[in-house]
Amino acid sequence: MGLTDAVFLPAADWQRWPGLDRLADALGAGSGDARFVGGAVRDSLLGCPVADVDIATVHAPGAVIDRLRVASIRAVPTGIDHGTVTAIIDEGRPVEVTTLRRDVATDGRHATVAFTDDWREDAGRRDFTMNALYADPVTGAIHDYFGGLPDLAARRVRFIGDPLRRIAEDHLRILRFFRFHARFGDAIDAEGLAACVARANDLMALSRERIAAELLKLLVAPAAVPVMALMVEHGIWRAVLPEIDRSGAERLAALAEREGRAGVAPDPIRRLAALVPPDSAESIGARLKLSNAQRKRLIAATAGPGEEGPLALAYRAGVEGAIDRLLLAGEAPAQLRDWQPPRLPIGGGALVARGLDKGPAVARALREVESLWIAEGFPDAERVEALADEVAARLRG
Repeated sequence: MGLTDAVFLPAADWQRWPGLDRLADALGAGSGDARFVGGAVRDSLLGCPVADVDIATVHAPGAVIDRLRVASIRAVPTGIDHGTVTAIIDEGRPVEVTTLRRDVATDGRHATVAFTDDWREDAGRRDFTMNALYADPVTGAIHDYFGGLPDLAARRVRFIGDPLRRIAEDHLRILRFFRFHARFGDAIDAEGLAACVARANDLMALSRERIAAELLKLLVAPAAVPVMALMVEHGIWRAVLPEIDRSGAERLAALAEREGRAGVAPDPIRRLAALVPPDSAESIGARLKLSNAQRKRLIAATAGPGEEGPLALAYRAGVEGAIDRLLLAGEAPAQLRDWQPPRLPIGGGALVARGLDKGPAVARALREVESLWIAEGFPDAERVEALADEVAARLRG
């Protein structure tokens, strides 16, 4: 199917981005040489917010750069070998412009492409039908070559063509199939599911960074809990993350329920900490090559709530870390809503003034005053002065 009758792109805020019309004009949208494509079209049709905009064009990358230069639009050759130029429009907004392509060779991780002027050929190399929808920037008319509109209406994530072939071209599509289903799907496409199950071992060929990126996005999708349970049931993770099992899926479900009751937004690292066994957090963080901050948070989230209470925990571990630990331990973080850890209203100089020697003695005394202050629920400065008097007197004696 080519141009779909009576289906047009609904009005959305992103279409009014300053400079977007000028970019479309520079690429020849009025002559049919450029169209919006992918997520911006899909999400607009679903009424979802749009953060990123992509444009497909018949013009070769060099011609795109030339056209942008004439229009005084900055061009950044971010993926020139694969036909992608990033146009920087007004207010510094990036828009990816990609020449129509077809795959020449694929190995499951990378593709060698050739440029084309055939819109259907470009659509045919994309992963799912809902991601292969194009919109005319001038008229808003939707172009659908593989039944993406009915799939979108049915909330059905469906591979374009043969699912096994699509997965052979790019193994990451296995995880993308489940992530998109967790975000947009209703009833799962049986043929796509069967193909993902059959080719799950292909995930072993992917870099762990790519796996981690998809996993973290999946974990905060609206239907992350049932989709993760489905993946575990069908052994999708077995080859690359065998630690993810039914118990982990159950812990994730329990955490998601607590997040909902507490009004806490889902967080991918917190949810990963629920999904994996606590004693595997460090090794899995390293295997997935998470950032140092992510690894530390993942490990800390499994440390339990402590015995000092939520506010003390938040003071010592930070509010974010305390919420992680409380929720994972099955406790409510209600006390931490809008709570900001206070600062100890006394310093080492006040203890020196009370007769303690500078150095280790003052540091030890300050830690003791702080512990008493925390234990008493962070009393005011007057009470802290009294605590400092008591501690200094005892240490001097």
